[in-house]
Order: sequence, then structure tokens, then C-alpha cells
Amino acid sequence: MLTAEAARLAALEVLCPTAAIAVDAGYPTLAGHRVFDSRLVGIDDLDADAKFTPVLALFTSETSATARGEIAGYDDTASQCVLEIVAELAVAGKDEDGQPFADAMPADDWDARLVLAALCGQVRCLLEFDERGYLFRRFIRHVMRWEEETFSIPQLGARWHRVTMRATLSLPDDEFTEAPGLPGSLGVLAGLLPAGSPAAKKLQVLAAHFAAVDRTPLKSVVFNDGQGDGGTANTE
Repeated sequence: MLTAEAARLAALEVLCPTAAIAVDAGYPTLAGHRVFDSRLVGIDDLDADAKFTPVLALFTSETSATARGEIAGYDDTASQCVLEIVAELAVAGKDEDGQPFADAMPADDWDARLVLAALCGQVRCLLEFDERGYLFRRFIRHVMRWEEETFSIPQLGARWHRVTMRATLSLPDDEFTEAPGLPGSLGVLAGLLPAGSPAAKKLQVLAAHFAAVDRTPLKSVVFNDGQGDGGTANTE
């Protein structure tokens, strides 16, 4: 669903504003500029001089549009999506071949856990309550549910400093028109994003895939009175 994509890209701009990227200062979360859209942190993203690197990654995990009832109109739907935001304290690890890769820090430092908790709190505050999160809230109806799950394998007693936040969002349904360009919420978002923002660049690419829709012209209409009599009206 395109409205779910609009919500995620708006959240991306809130959590990592273009204005902050331009001056490399004033980021609203501990992750700084390390807020990734639809991908996890890579080894090249880590701060080599730090004990760990706070990062965020945004994903749209599922979407749905359901008719409000058996006699509901075709456009009378209840739409929602799950926005997943992965917050972690990333460190460099090595695989079986000795190659470095980025992974979440093992949960053996509980001072670090407080840093991770603060990062998660910043995310929720910005998206749900802070004035700076208005851009995100403009593209949703409300947050129906907020969940946070720490990555772990309880059977092995293993835990990591990675938390997956899942926000179940109530959304307006997609709207499509015959005009070319981005439809519905995506078109509105494109007009609100600052020039040069990562989200705006993604939308510029996506817009090229939405061409104008040419309707088949109506040439005639056949009238019938139910008794086999009728006529044809030419519209040309």
C-alpha cells in the first residue's frame, strides 16, 4: 500500500531531518545520521572509534485494507500497516571466514541497555507526541498499538542490544487518479519534503512509474425498455 510507504518515508524524515544532515548537527536521536530505510546497518556504517554505534532501521512489514462490512462500498475500507523500527547498538563482528560484519552488541553491558532504551524512547516520543513528528502523524489516522521486543534466544540464554519496535498504524486507503505522477498520500508527501531529502529522492524515482491513465472513449449507449424495444444514442 502506498499510504504505508508514505508513512514510513515521513517517519524517516522526522527521525533524520534533512536540515540536520545538511549541517551534520541537531539530530533528534542518539542514532544521529545513521537512520536507514528498508535496510540494516552495514560494517561501513559503524563508528570505528566508539564502543558501539546506535542505529535505526525502518521497514514496512505488513499492510492490509479490509472492507468495513459485507455491504460496504468498494472504497469503504479500514486500512492499516505495521511499521517496524529496529533500534540497536551495533558493533563489528567476524563470520566463520573471518570477514567483518555489523551485528548487535551482546547484552552484557547494562549501561548500554539504558542507552538503547533512551534511543527507543526518543523514537516513540518523536513519532507520537513531539511537535517535530507532525509530518509523520499527518499521514496516519492514529497509532493503534506500539510494541517493543528485545532480540534474544531464551533457550540459549543469549540476548543482544537490539529492539524491534512495531507500530500498528491506522491509515487512509490509497487514492488513485488518472493524472500522471505520484498518487494520493505520496504526492502530498513529495510536496512537503525538503529538497534533497533521502525520502524525496526515492519518491522522484517512484513517480516515473505512474503514467497518465487514458480512458477508452464512450462511443454509444444502448437503451432498452425491457420489451425488446429501445434505441442507440451515439455520443460522437
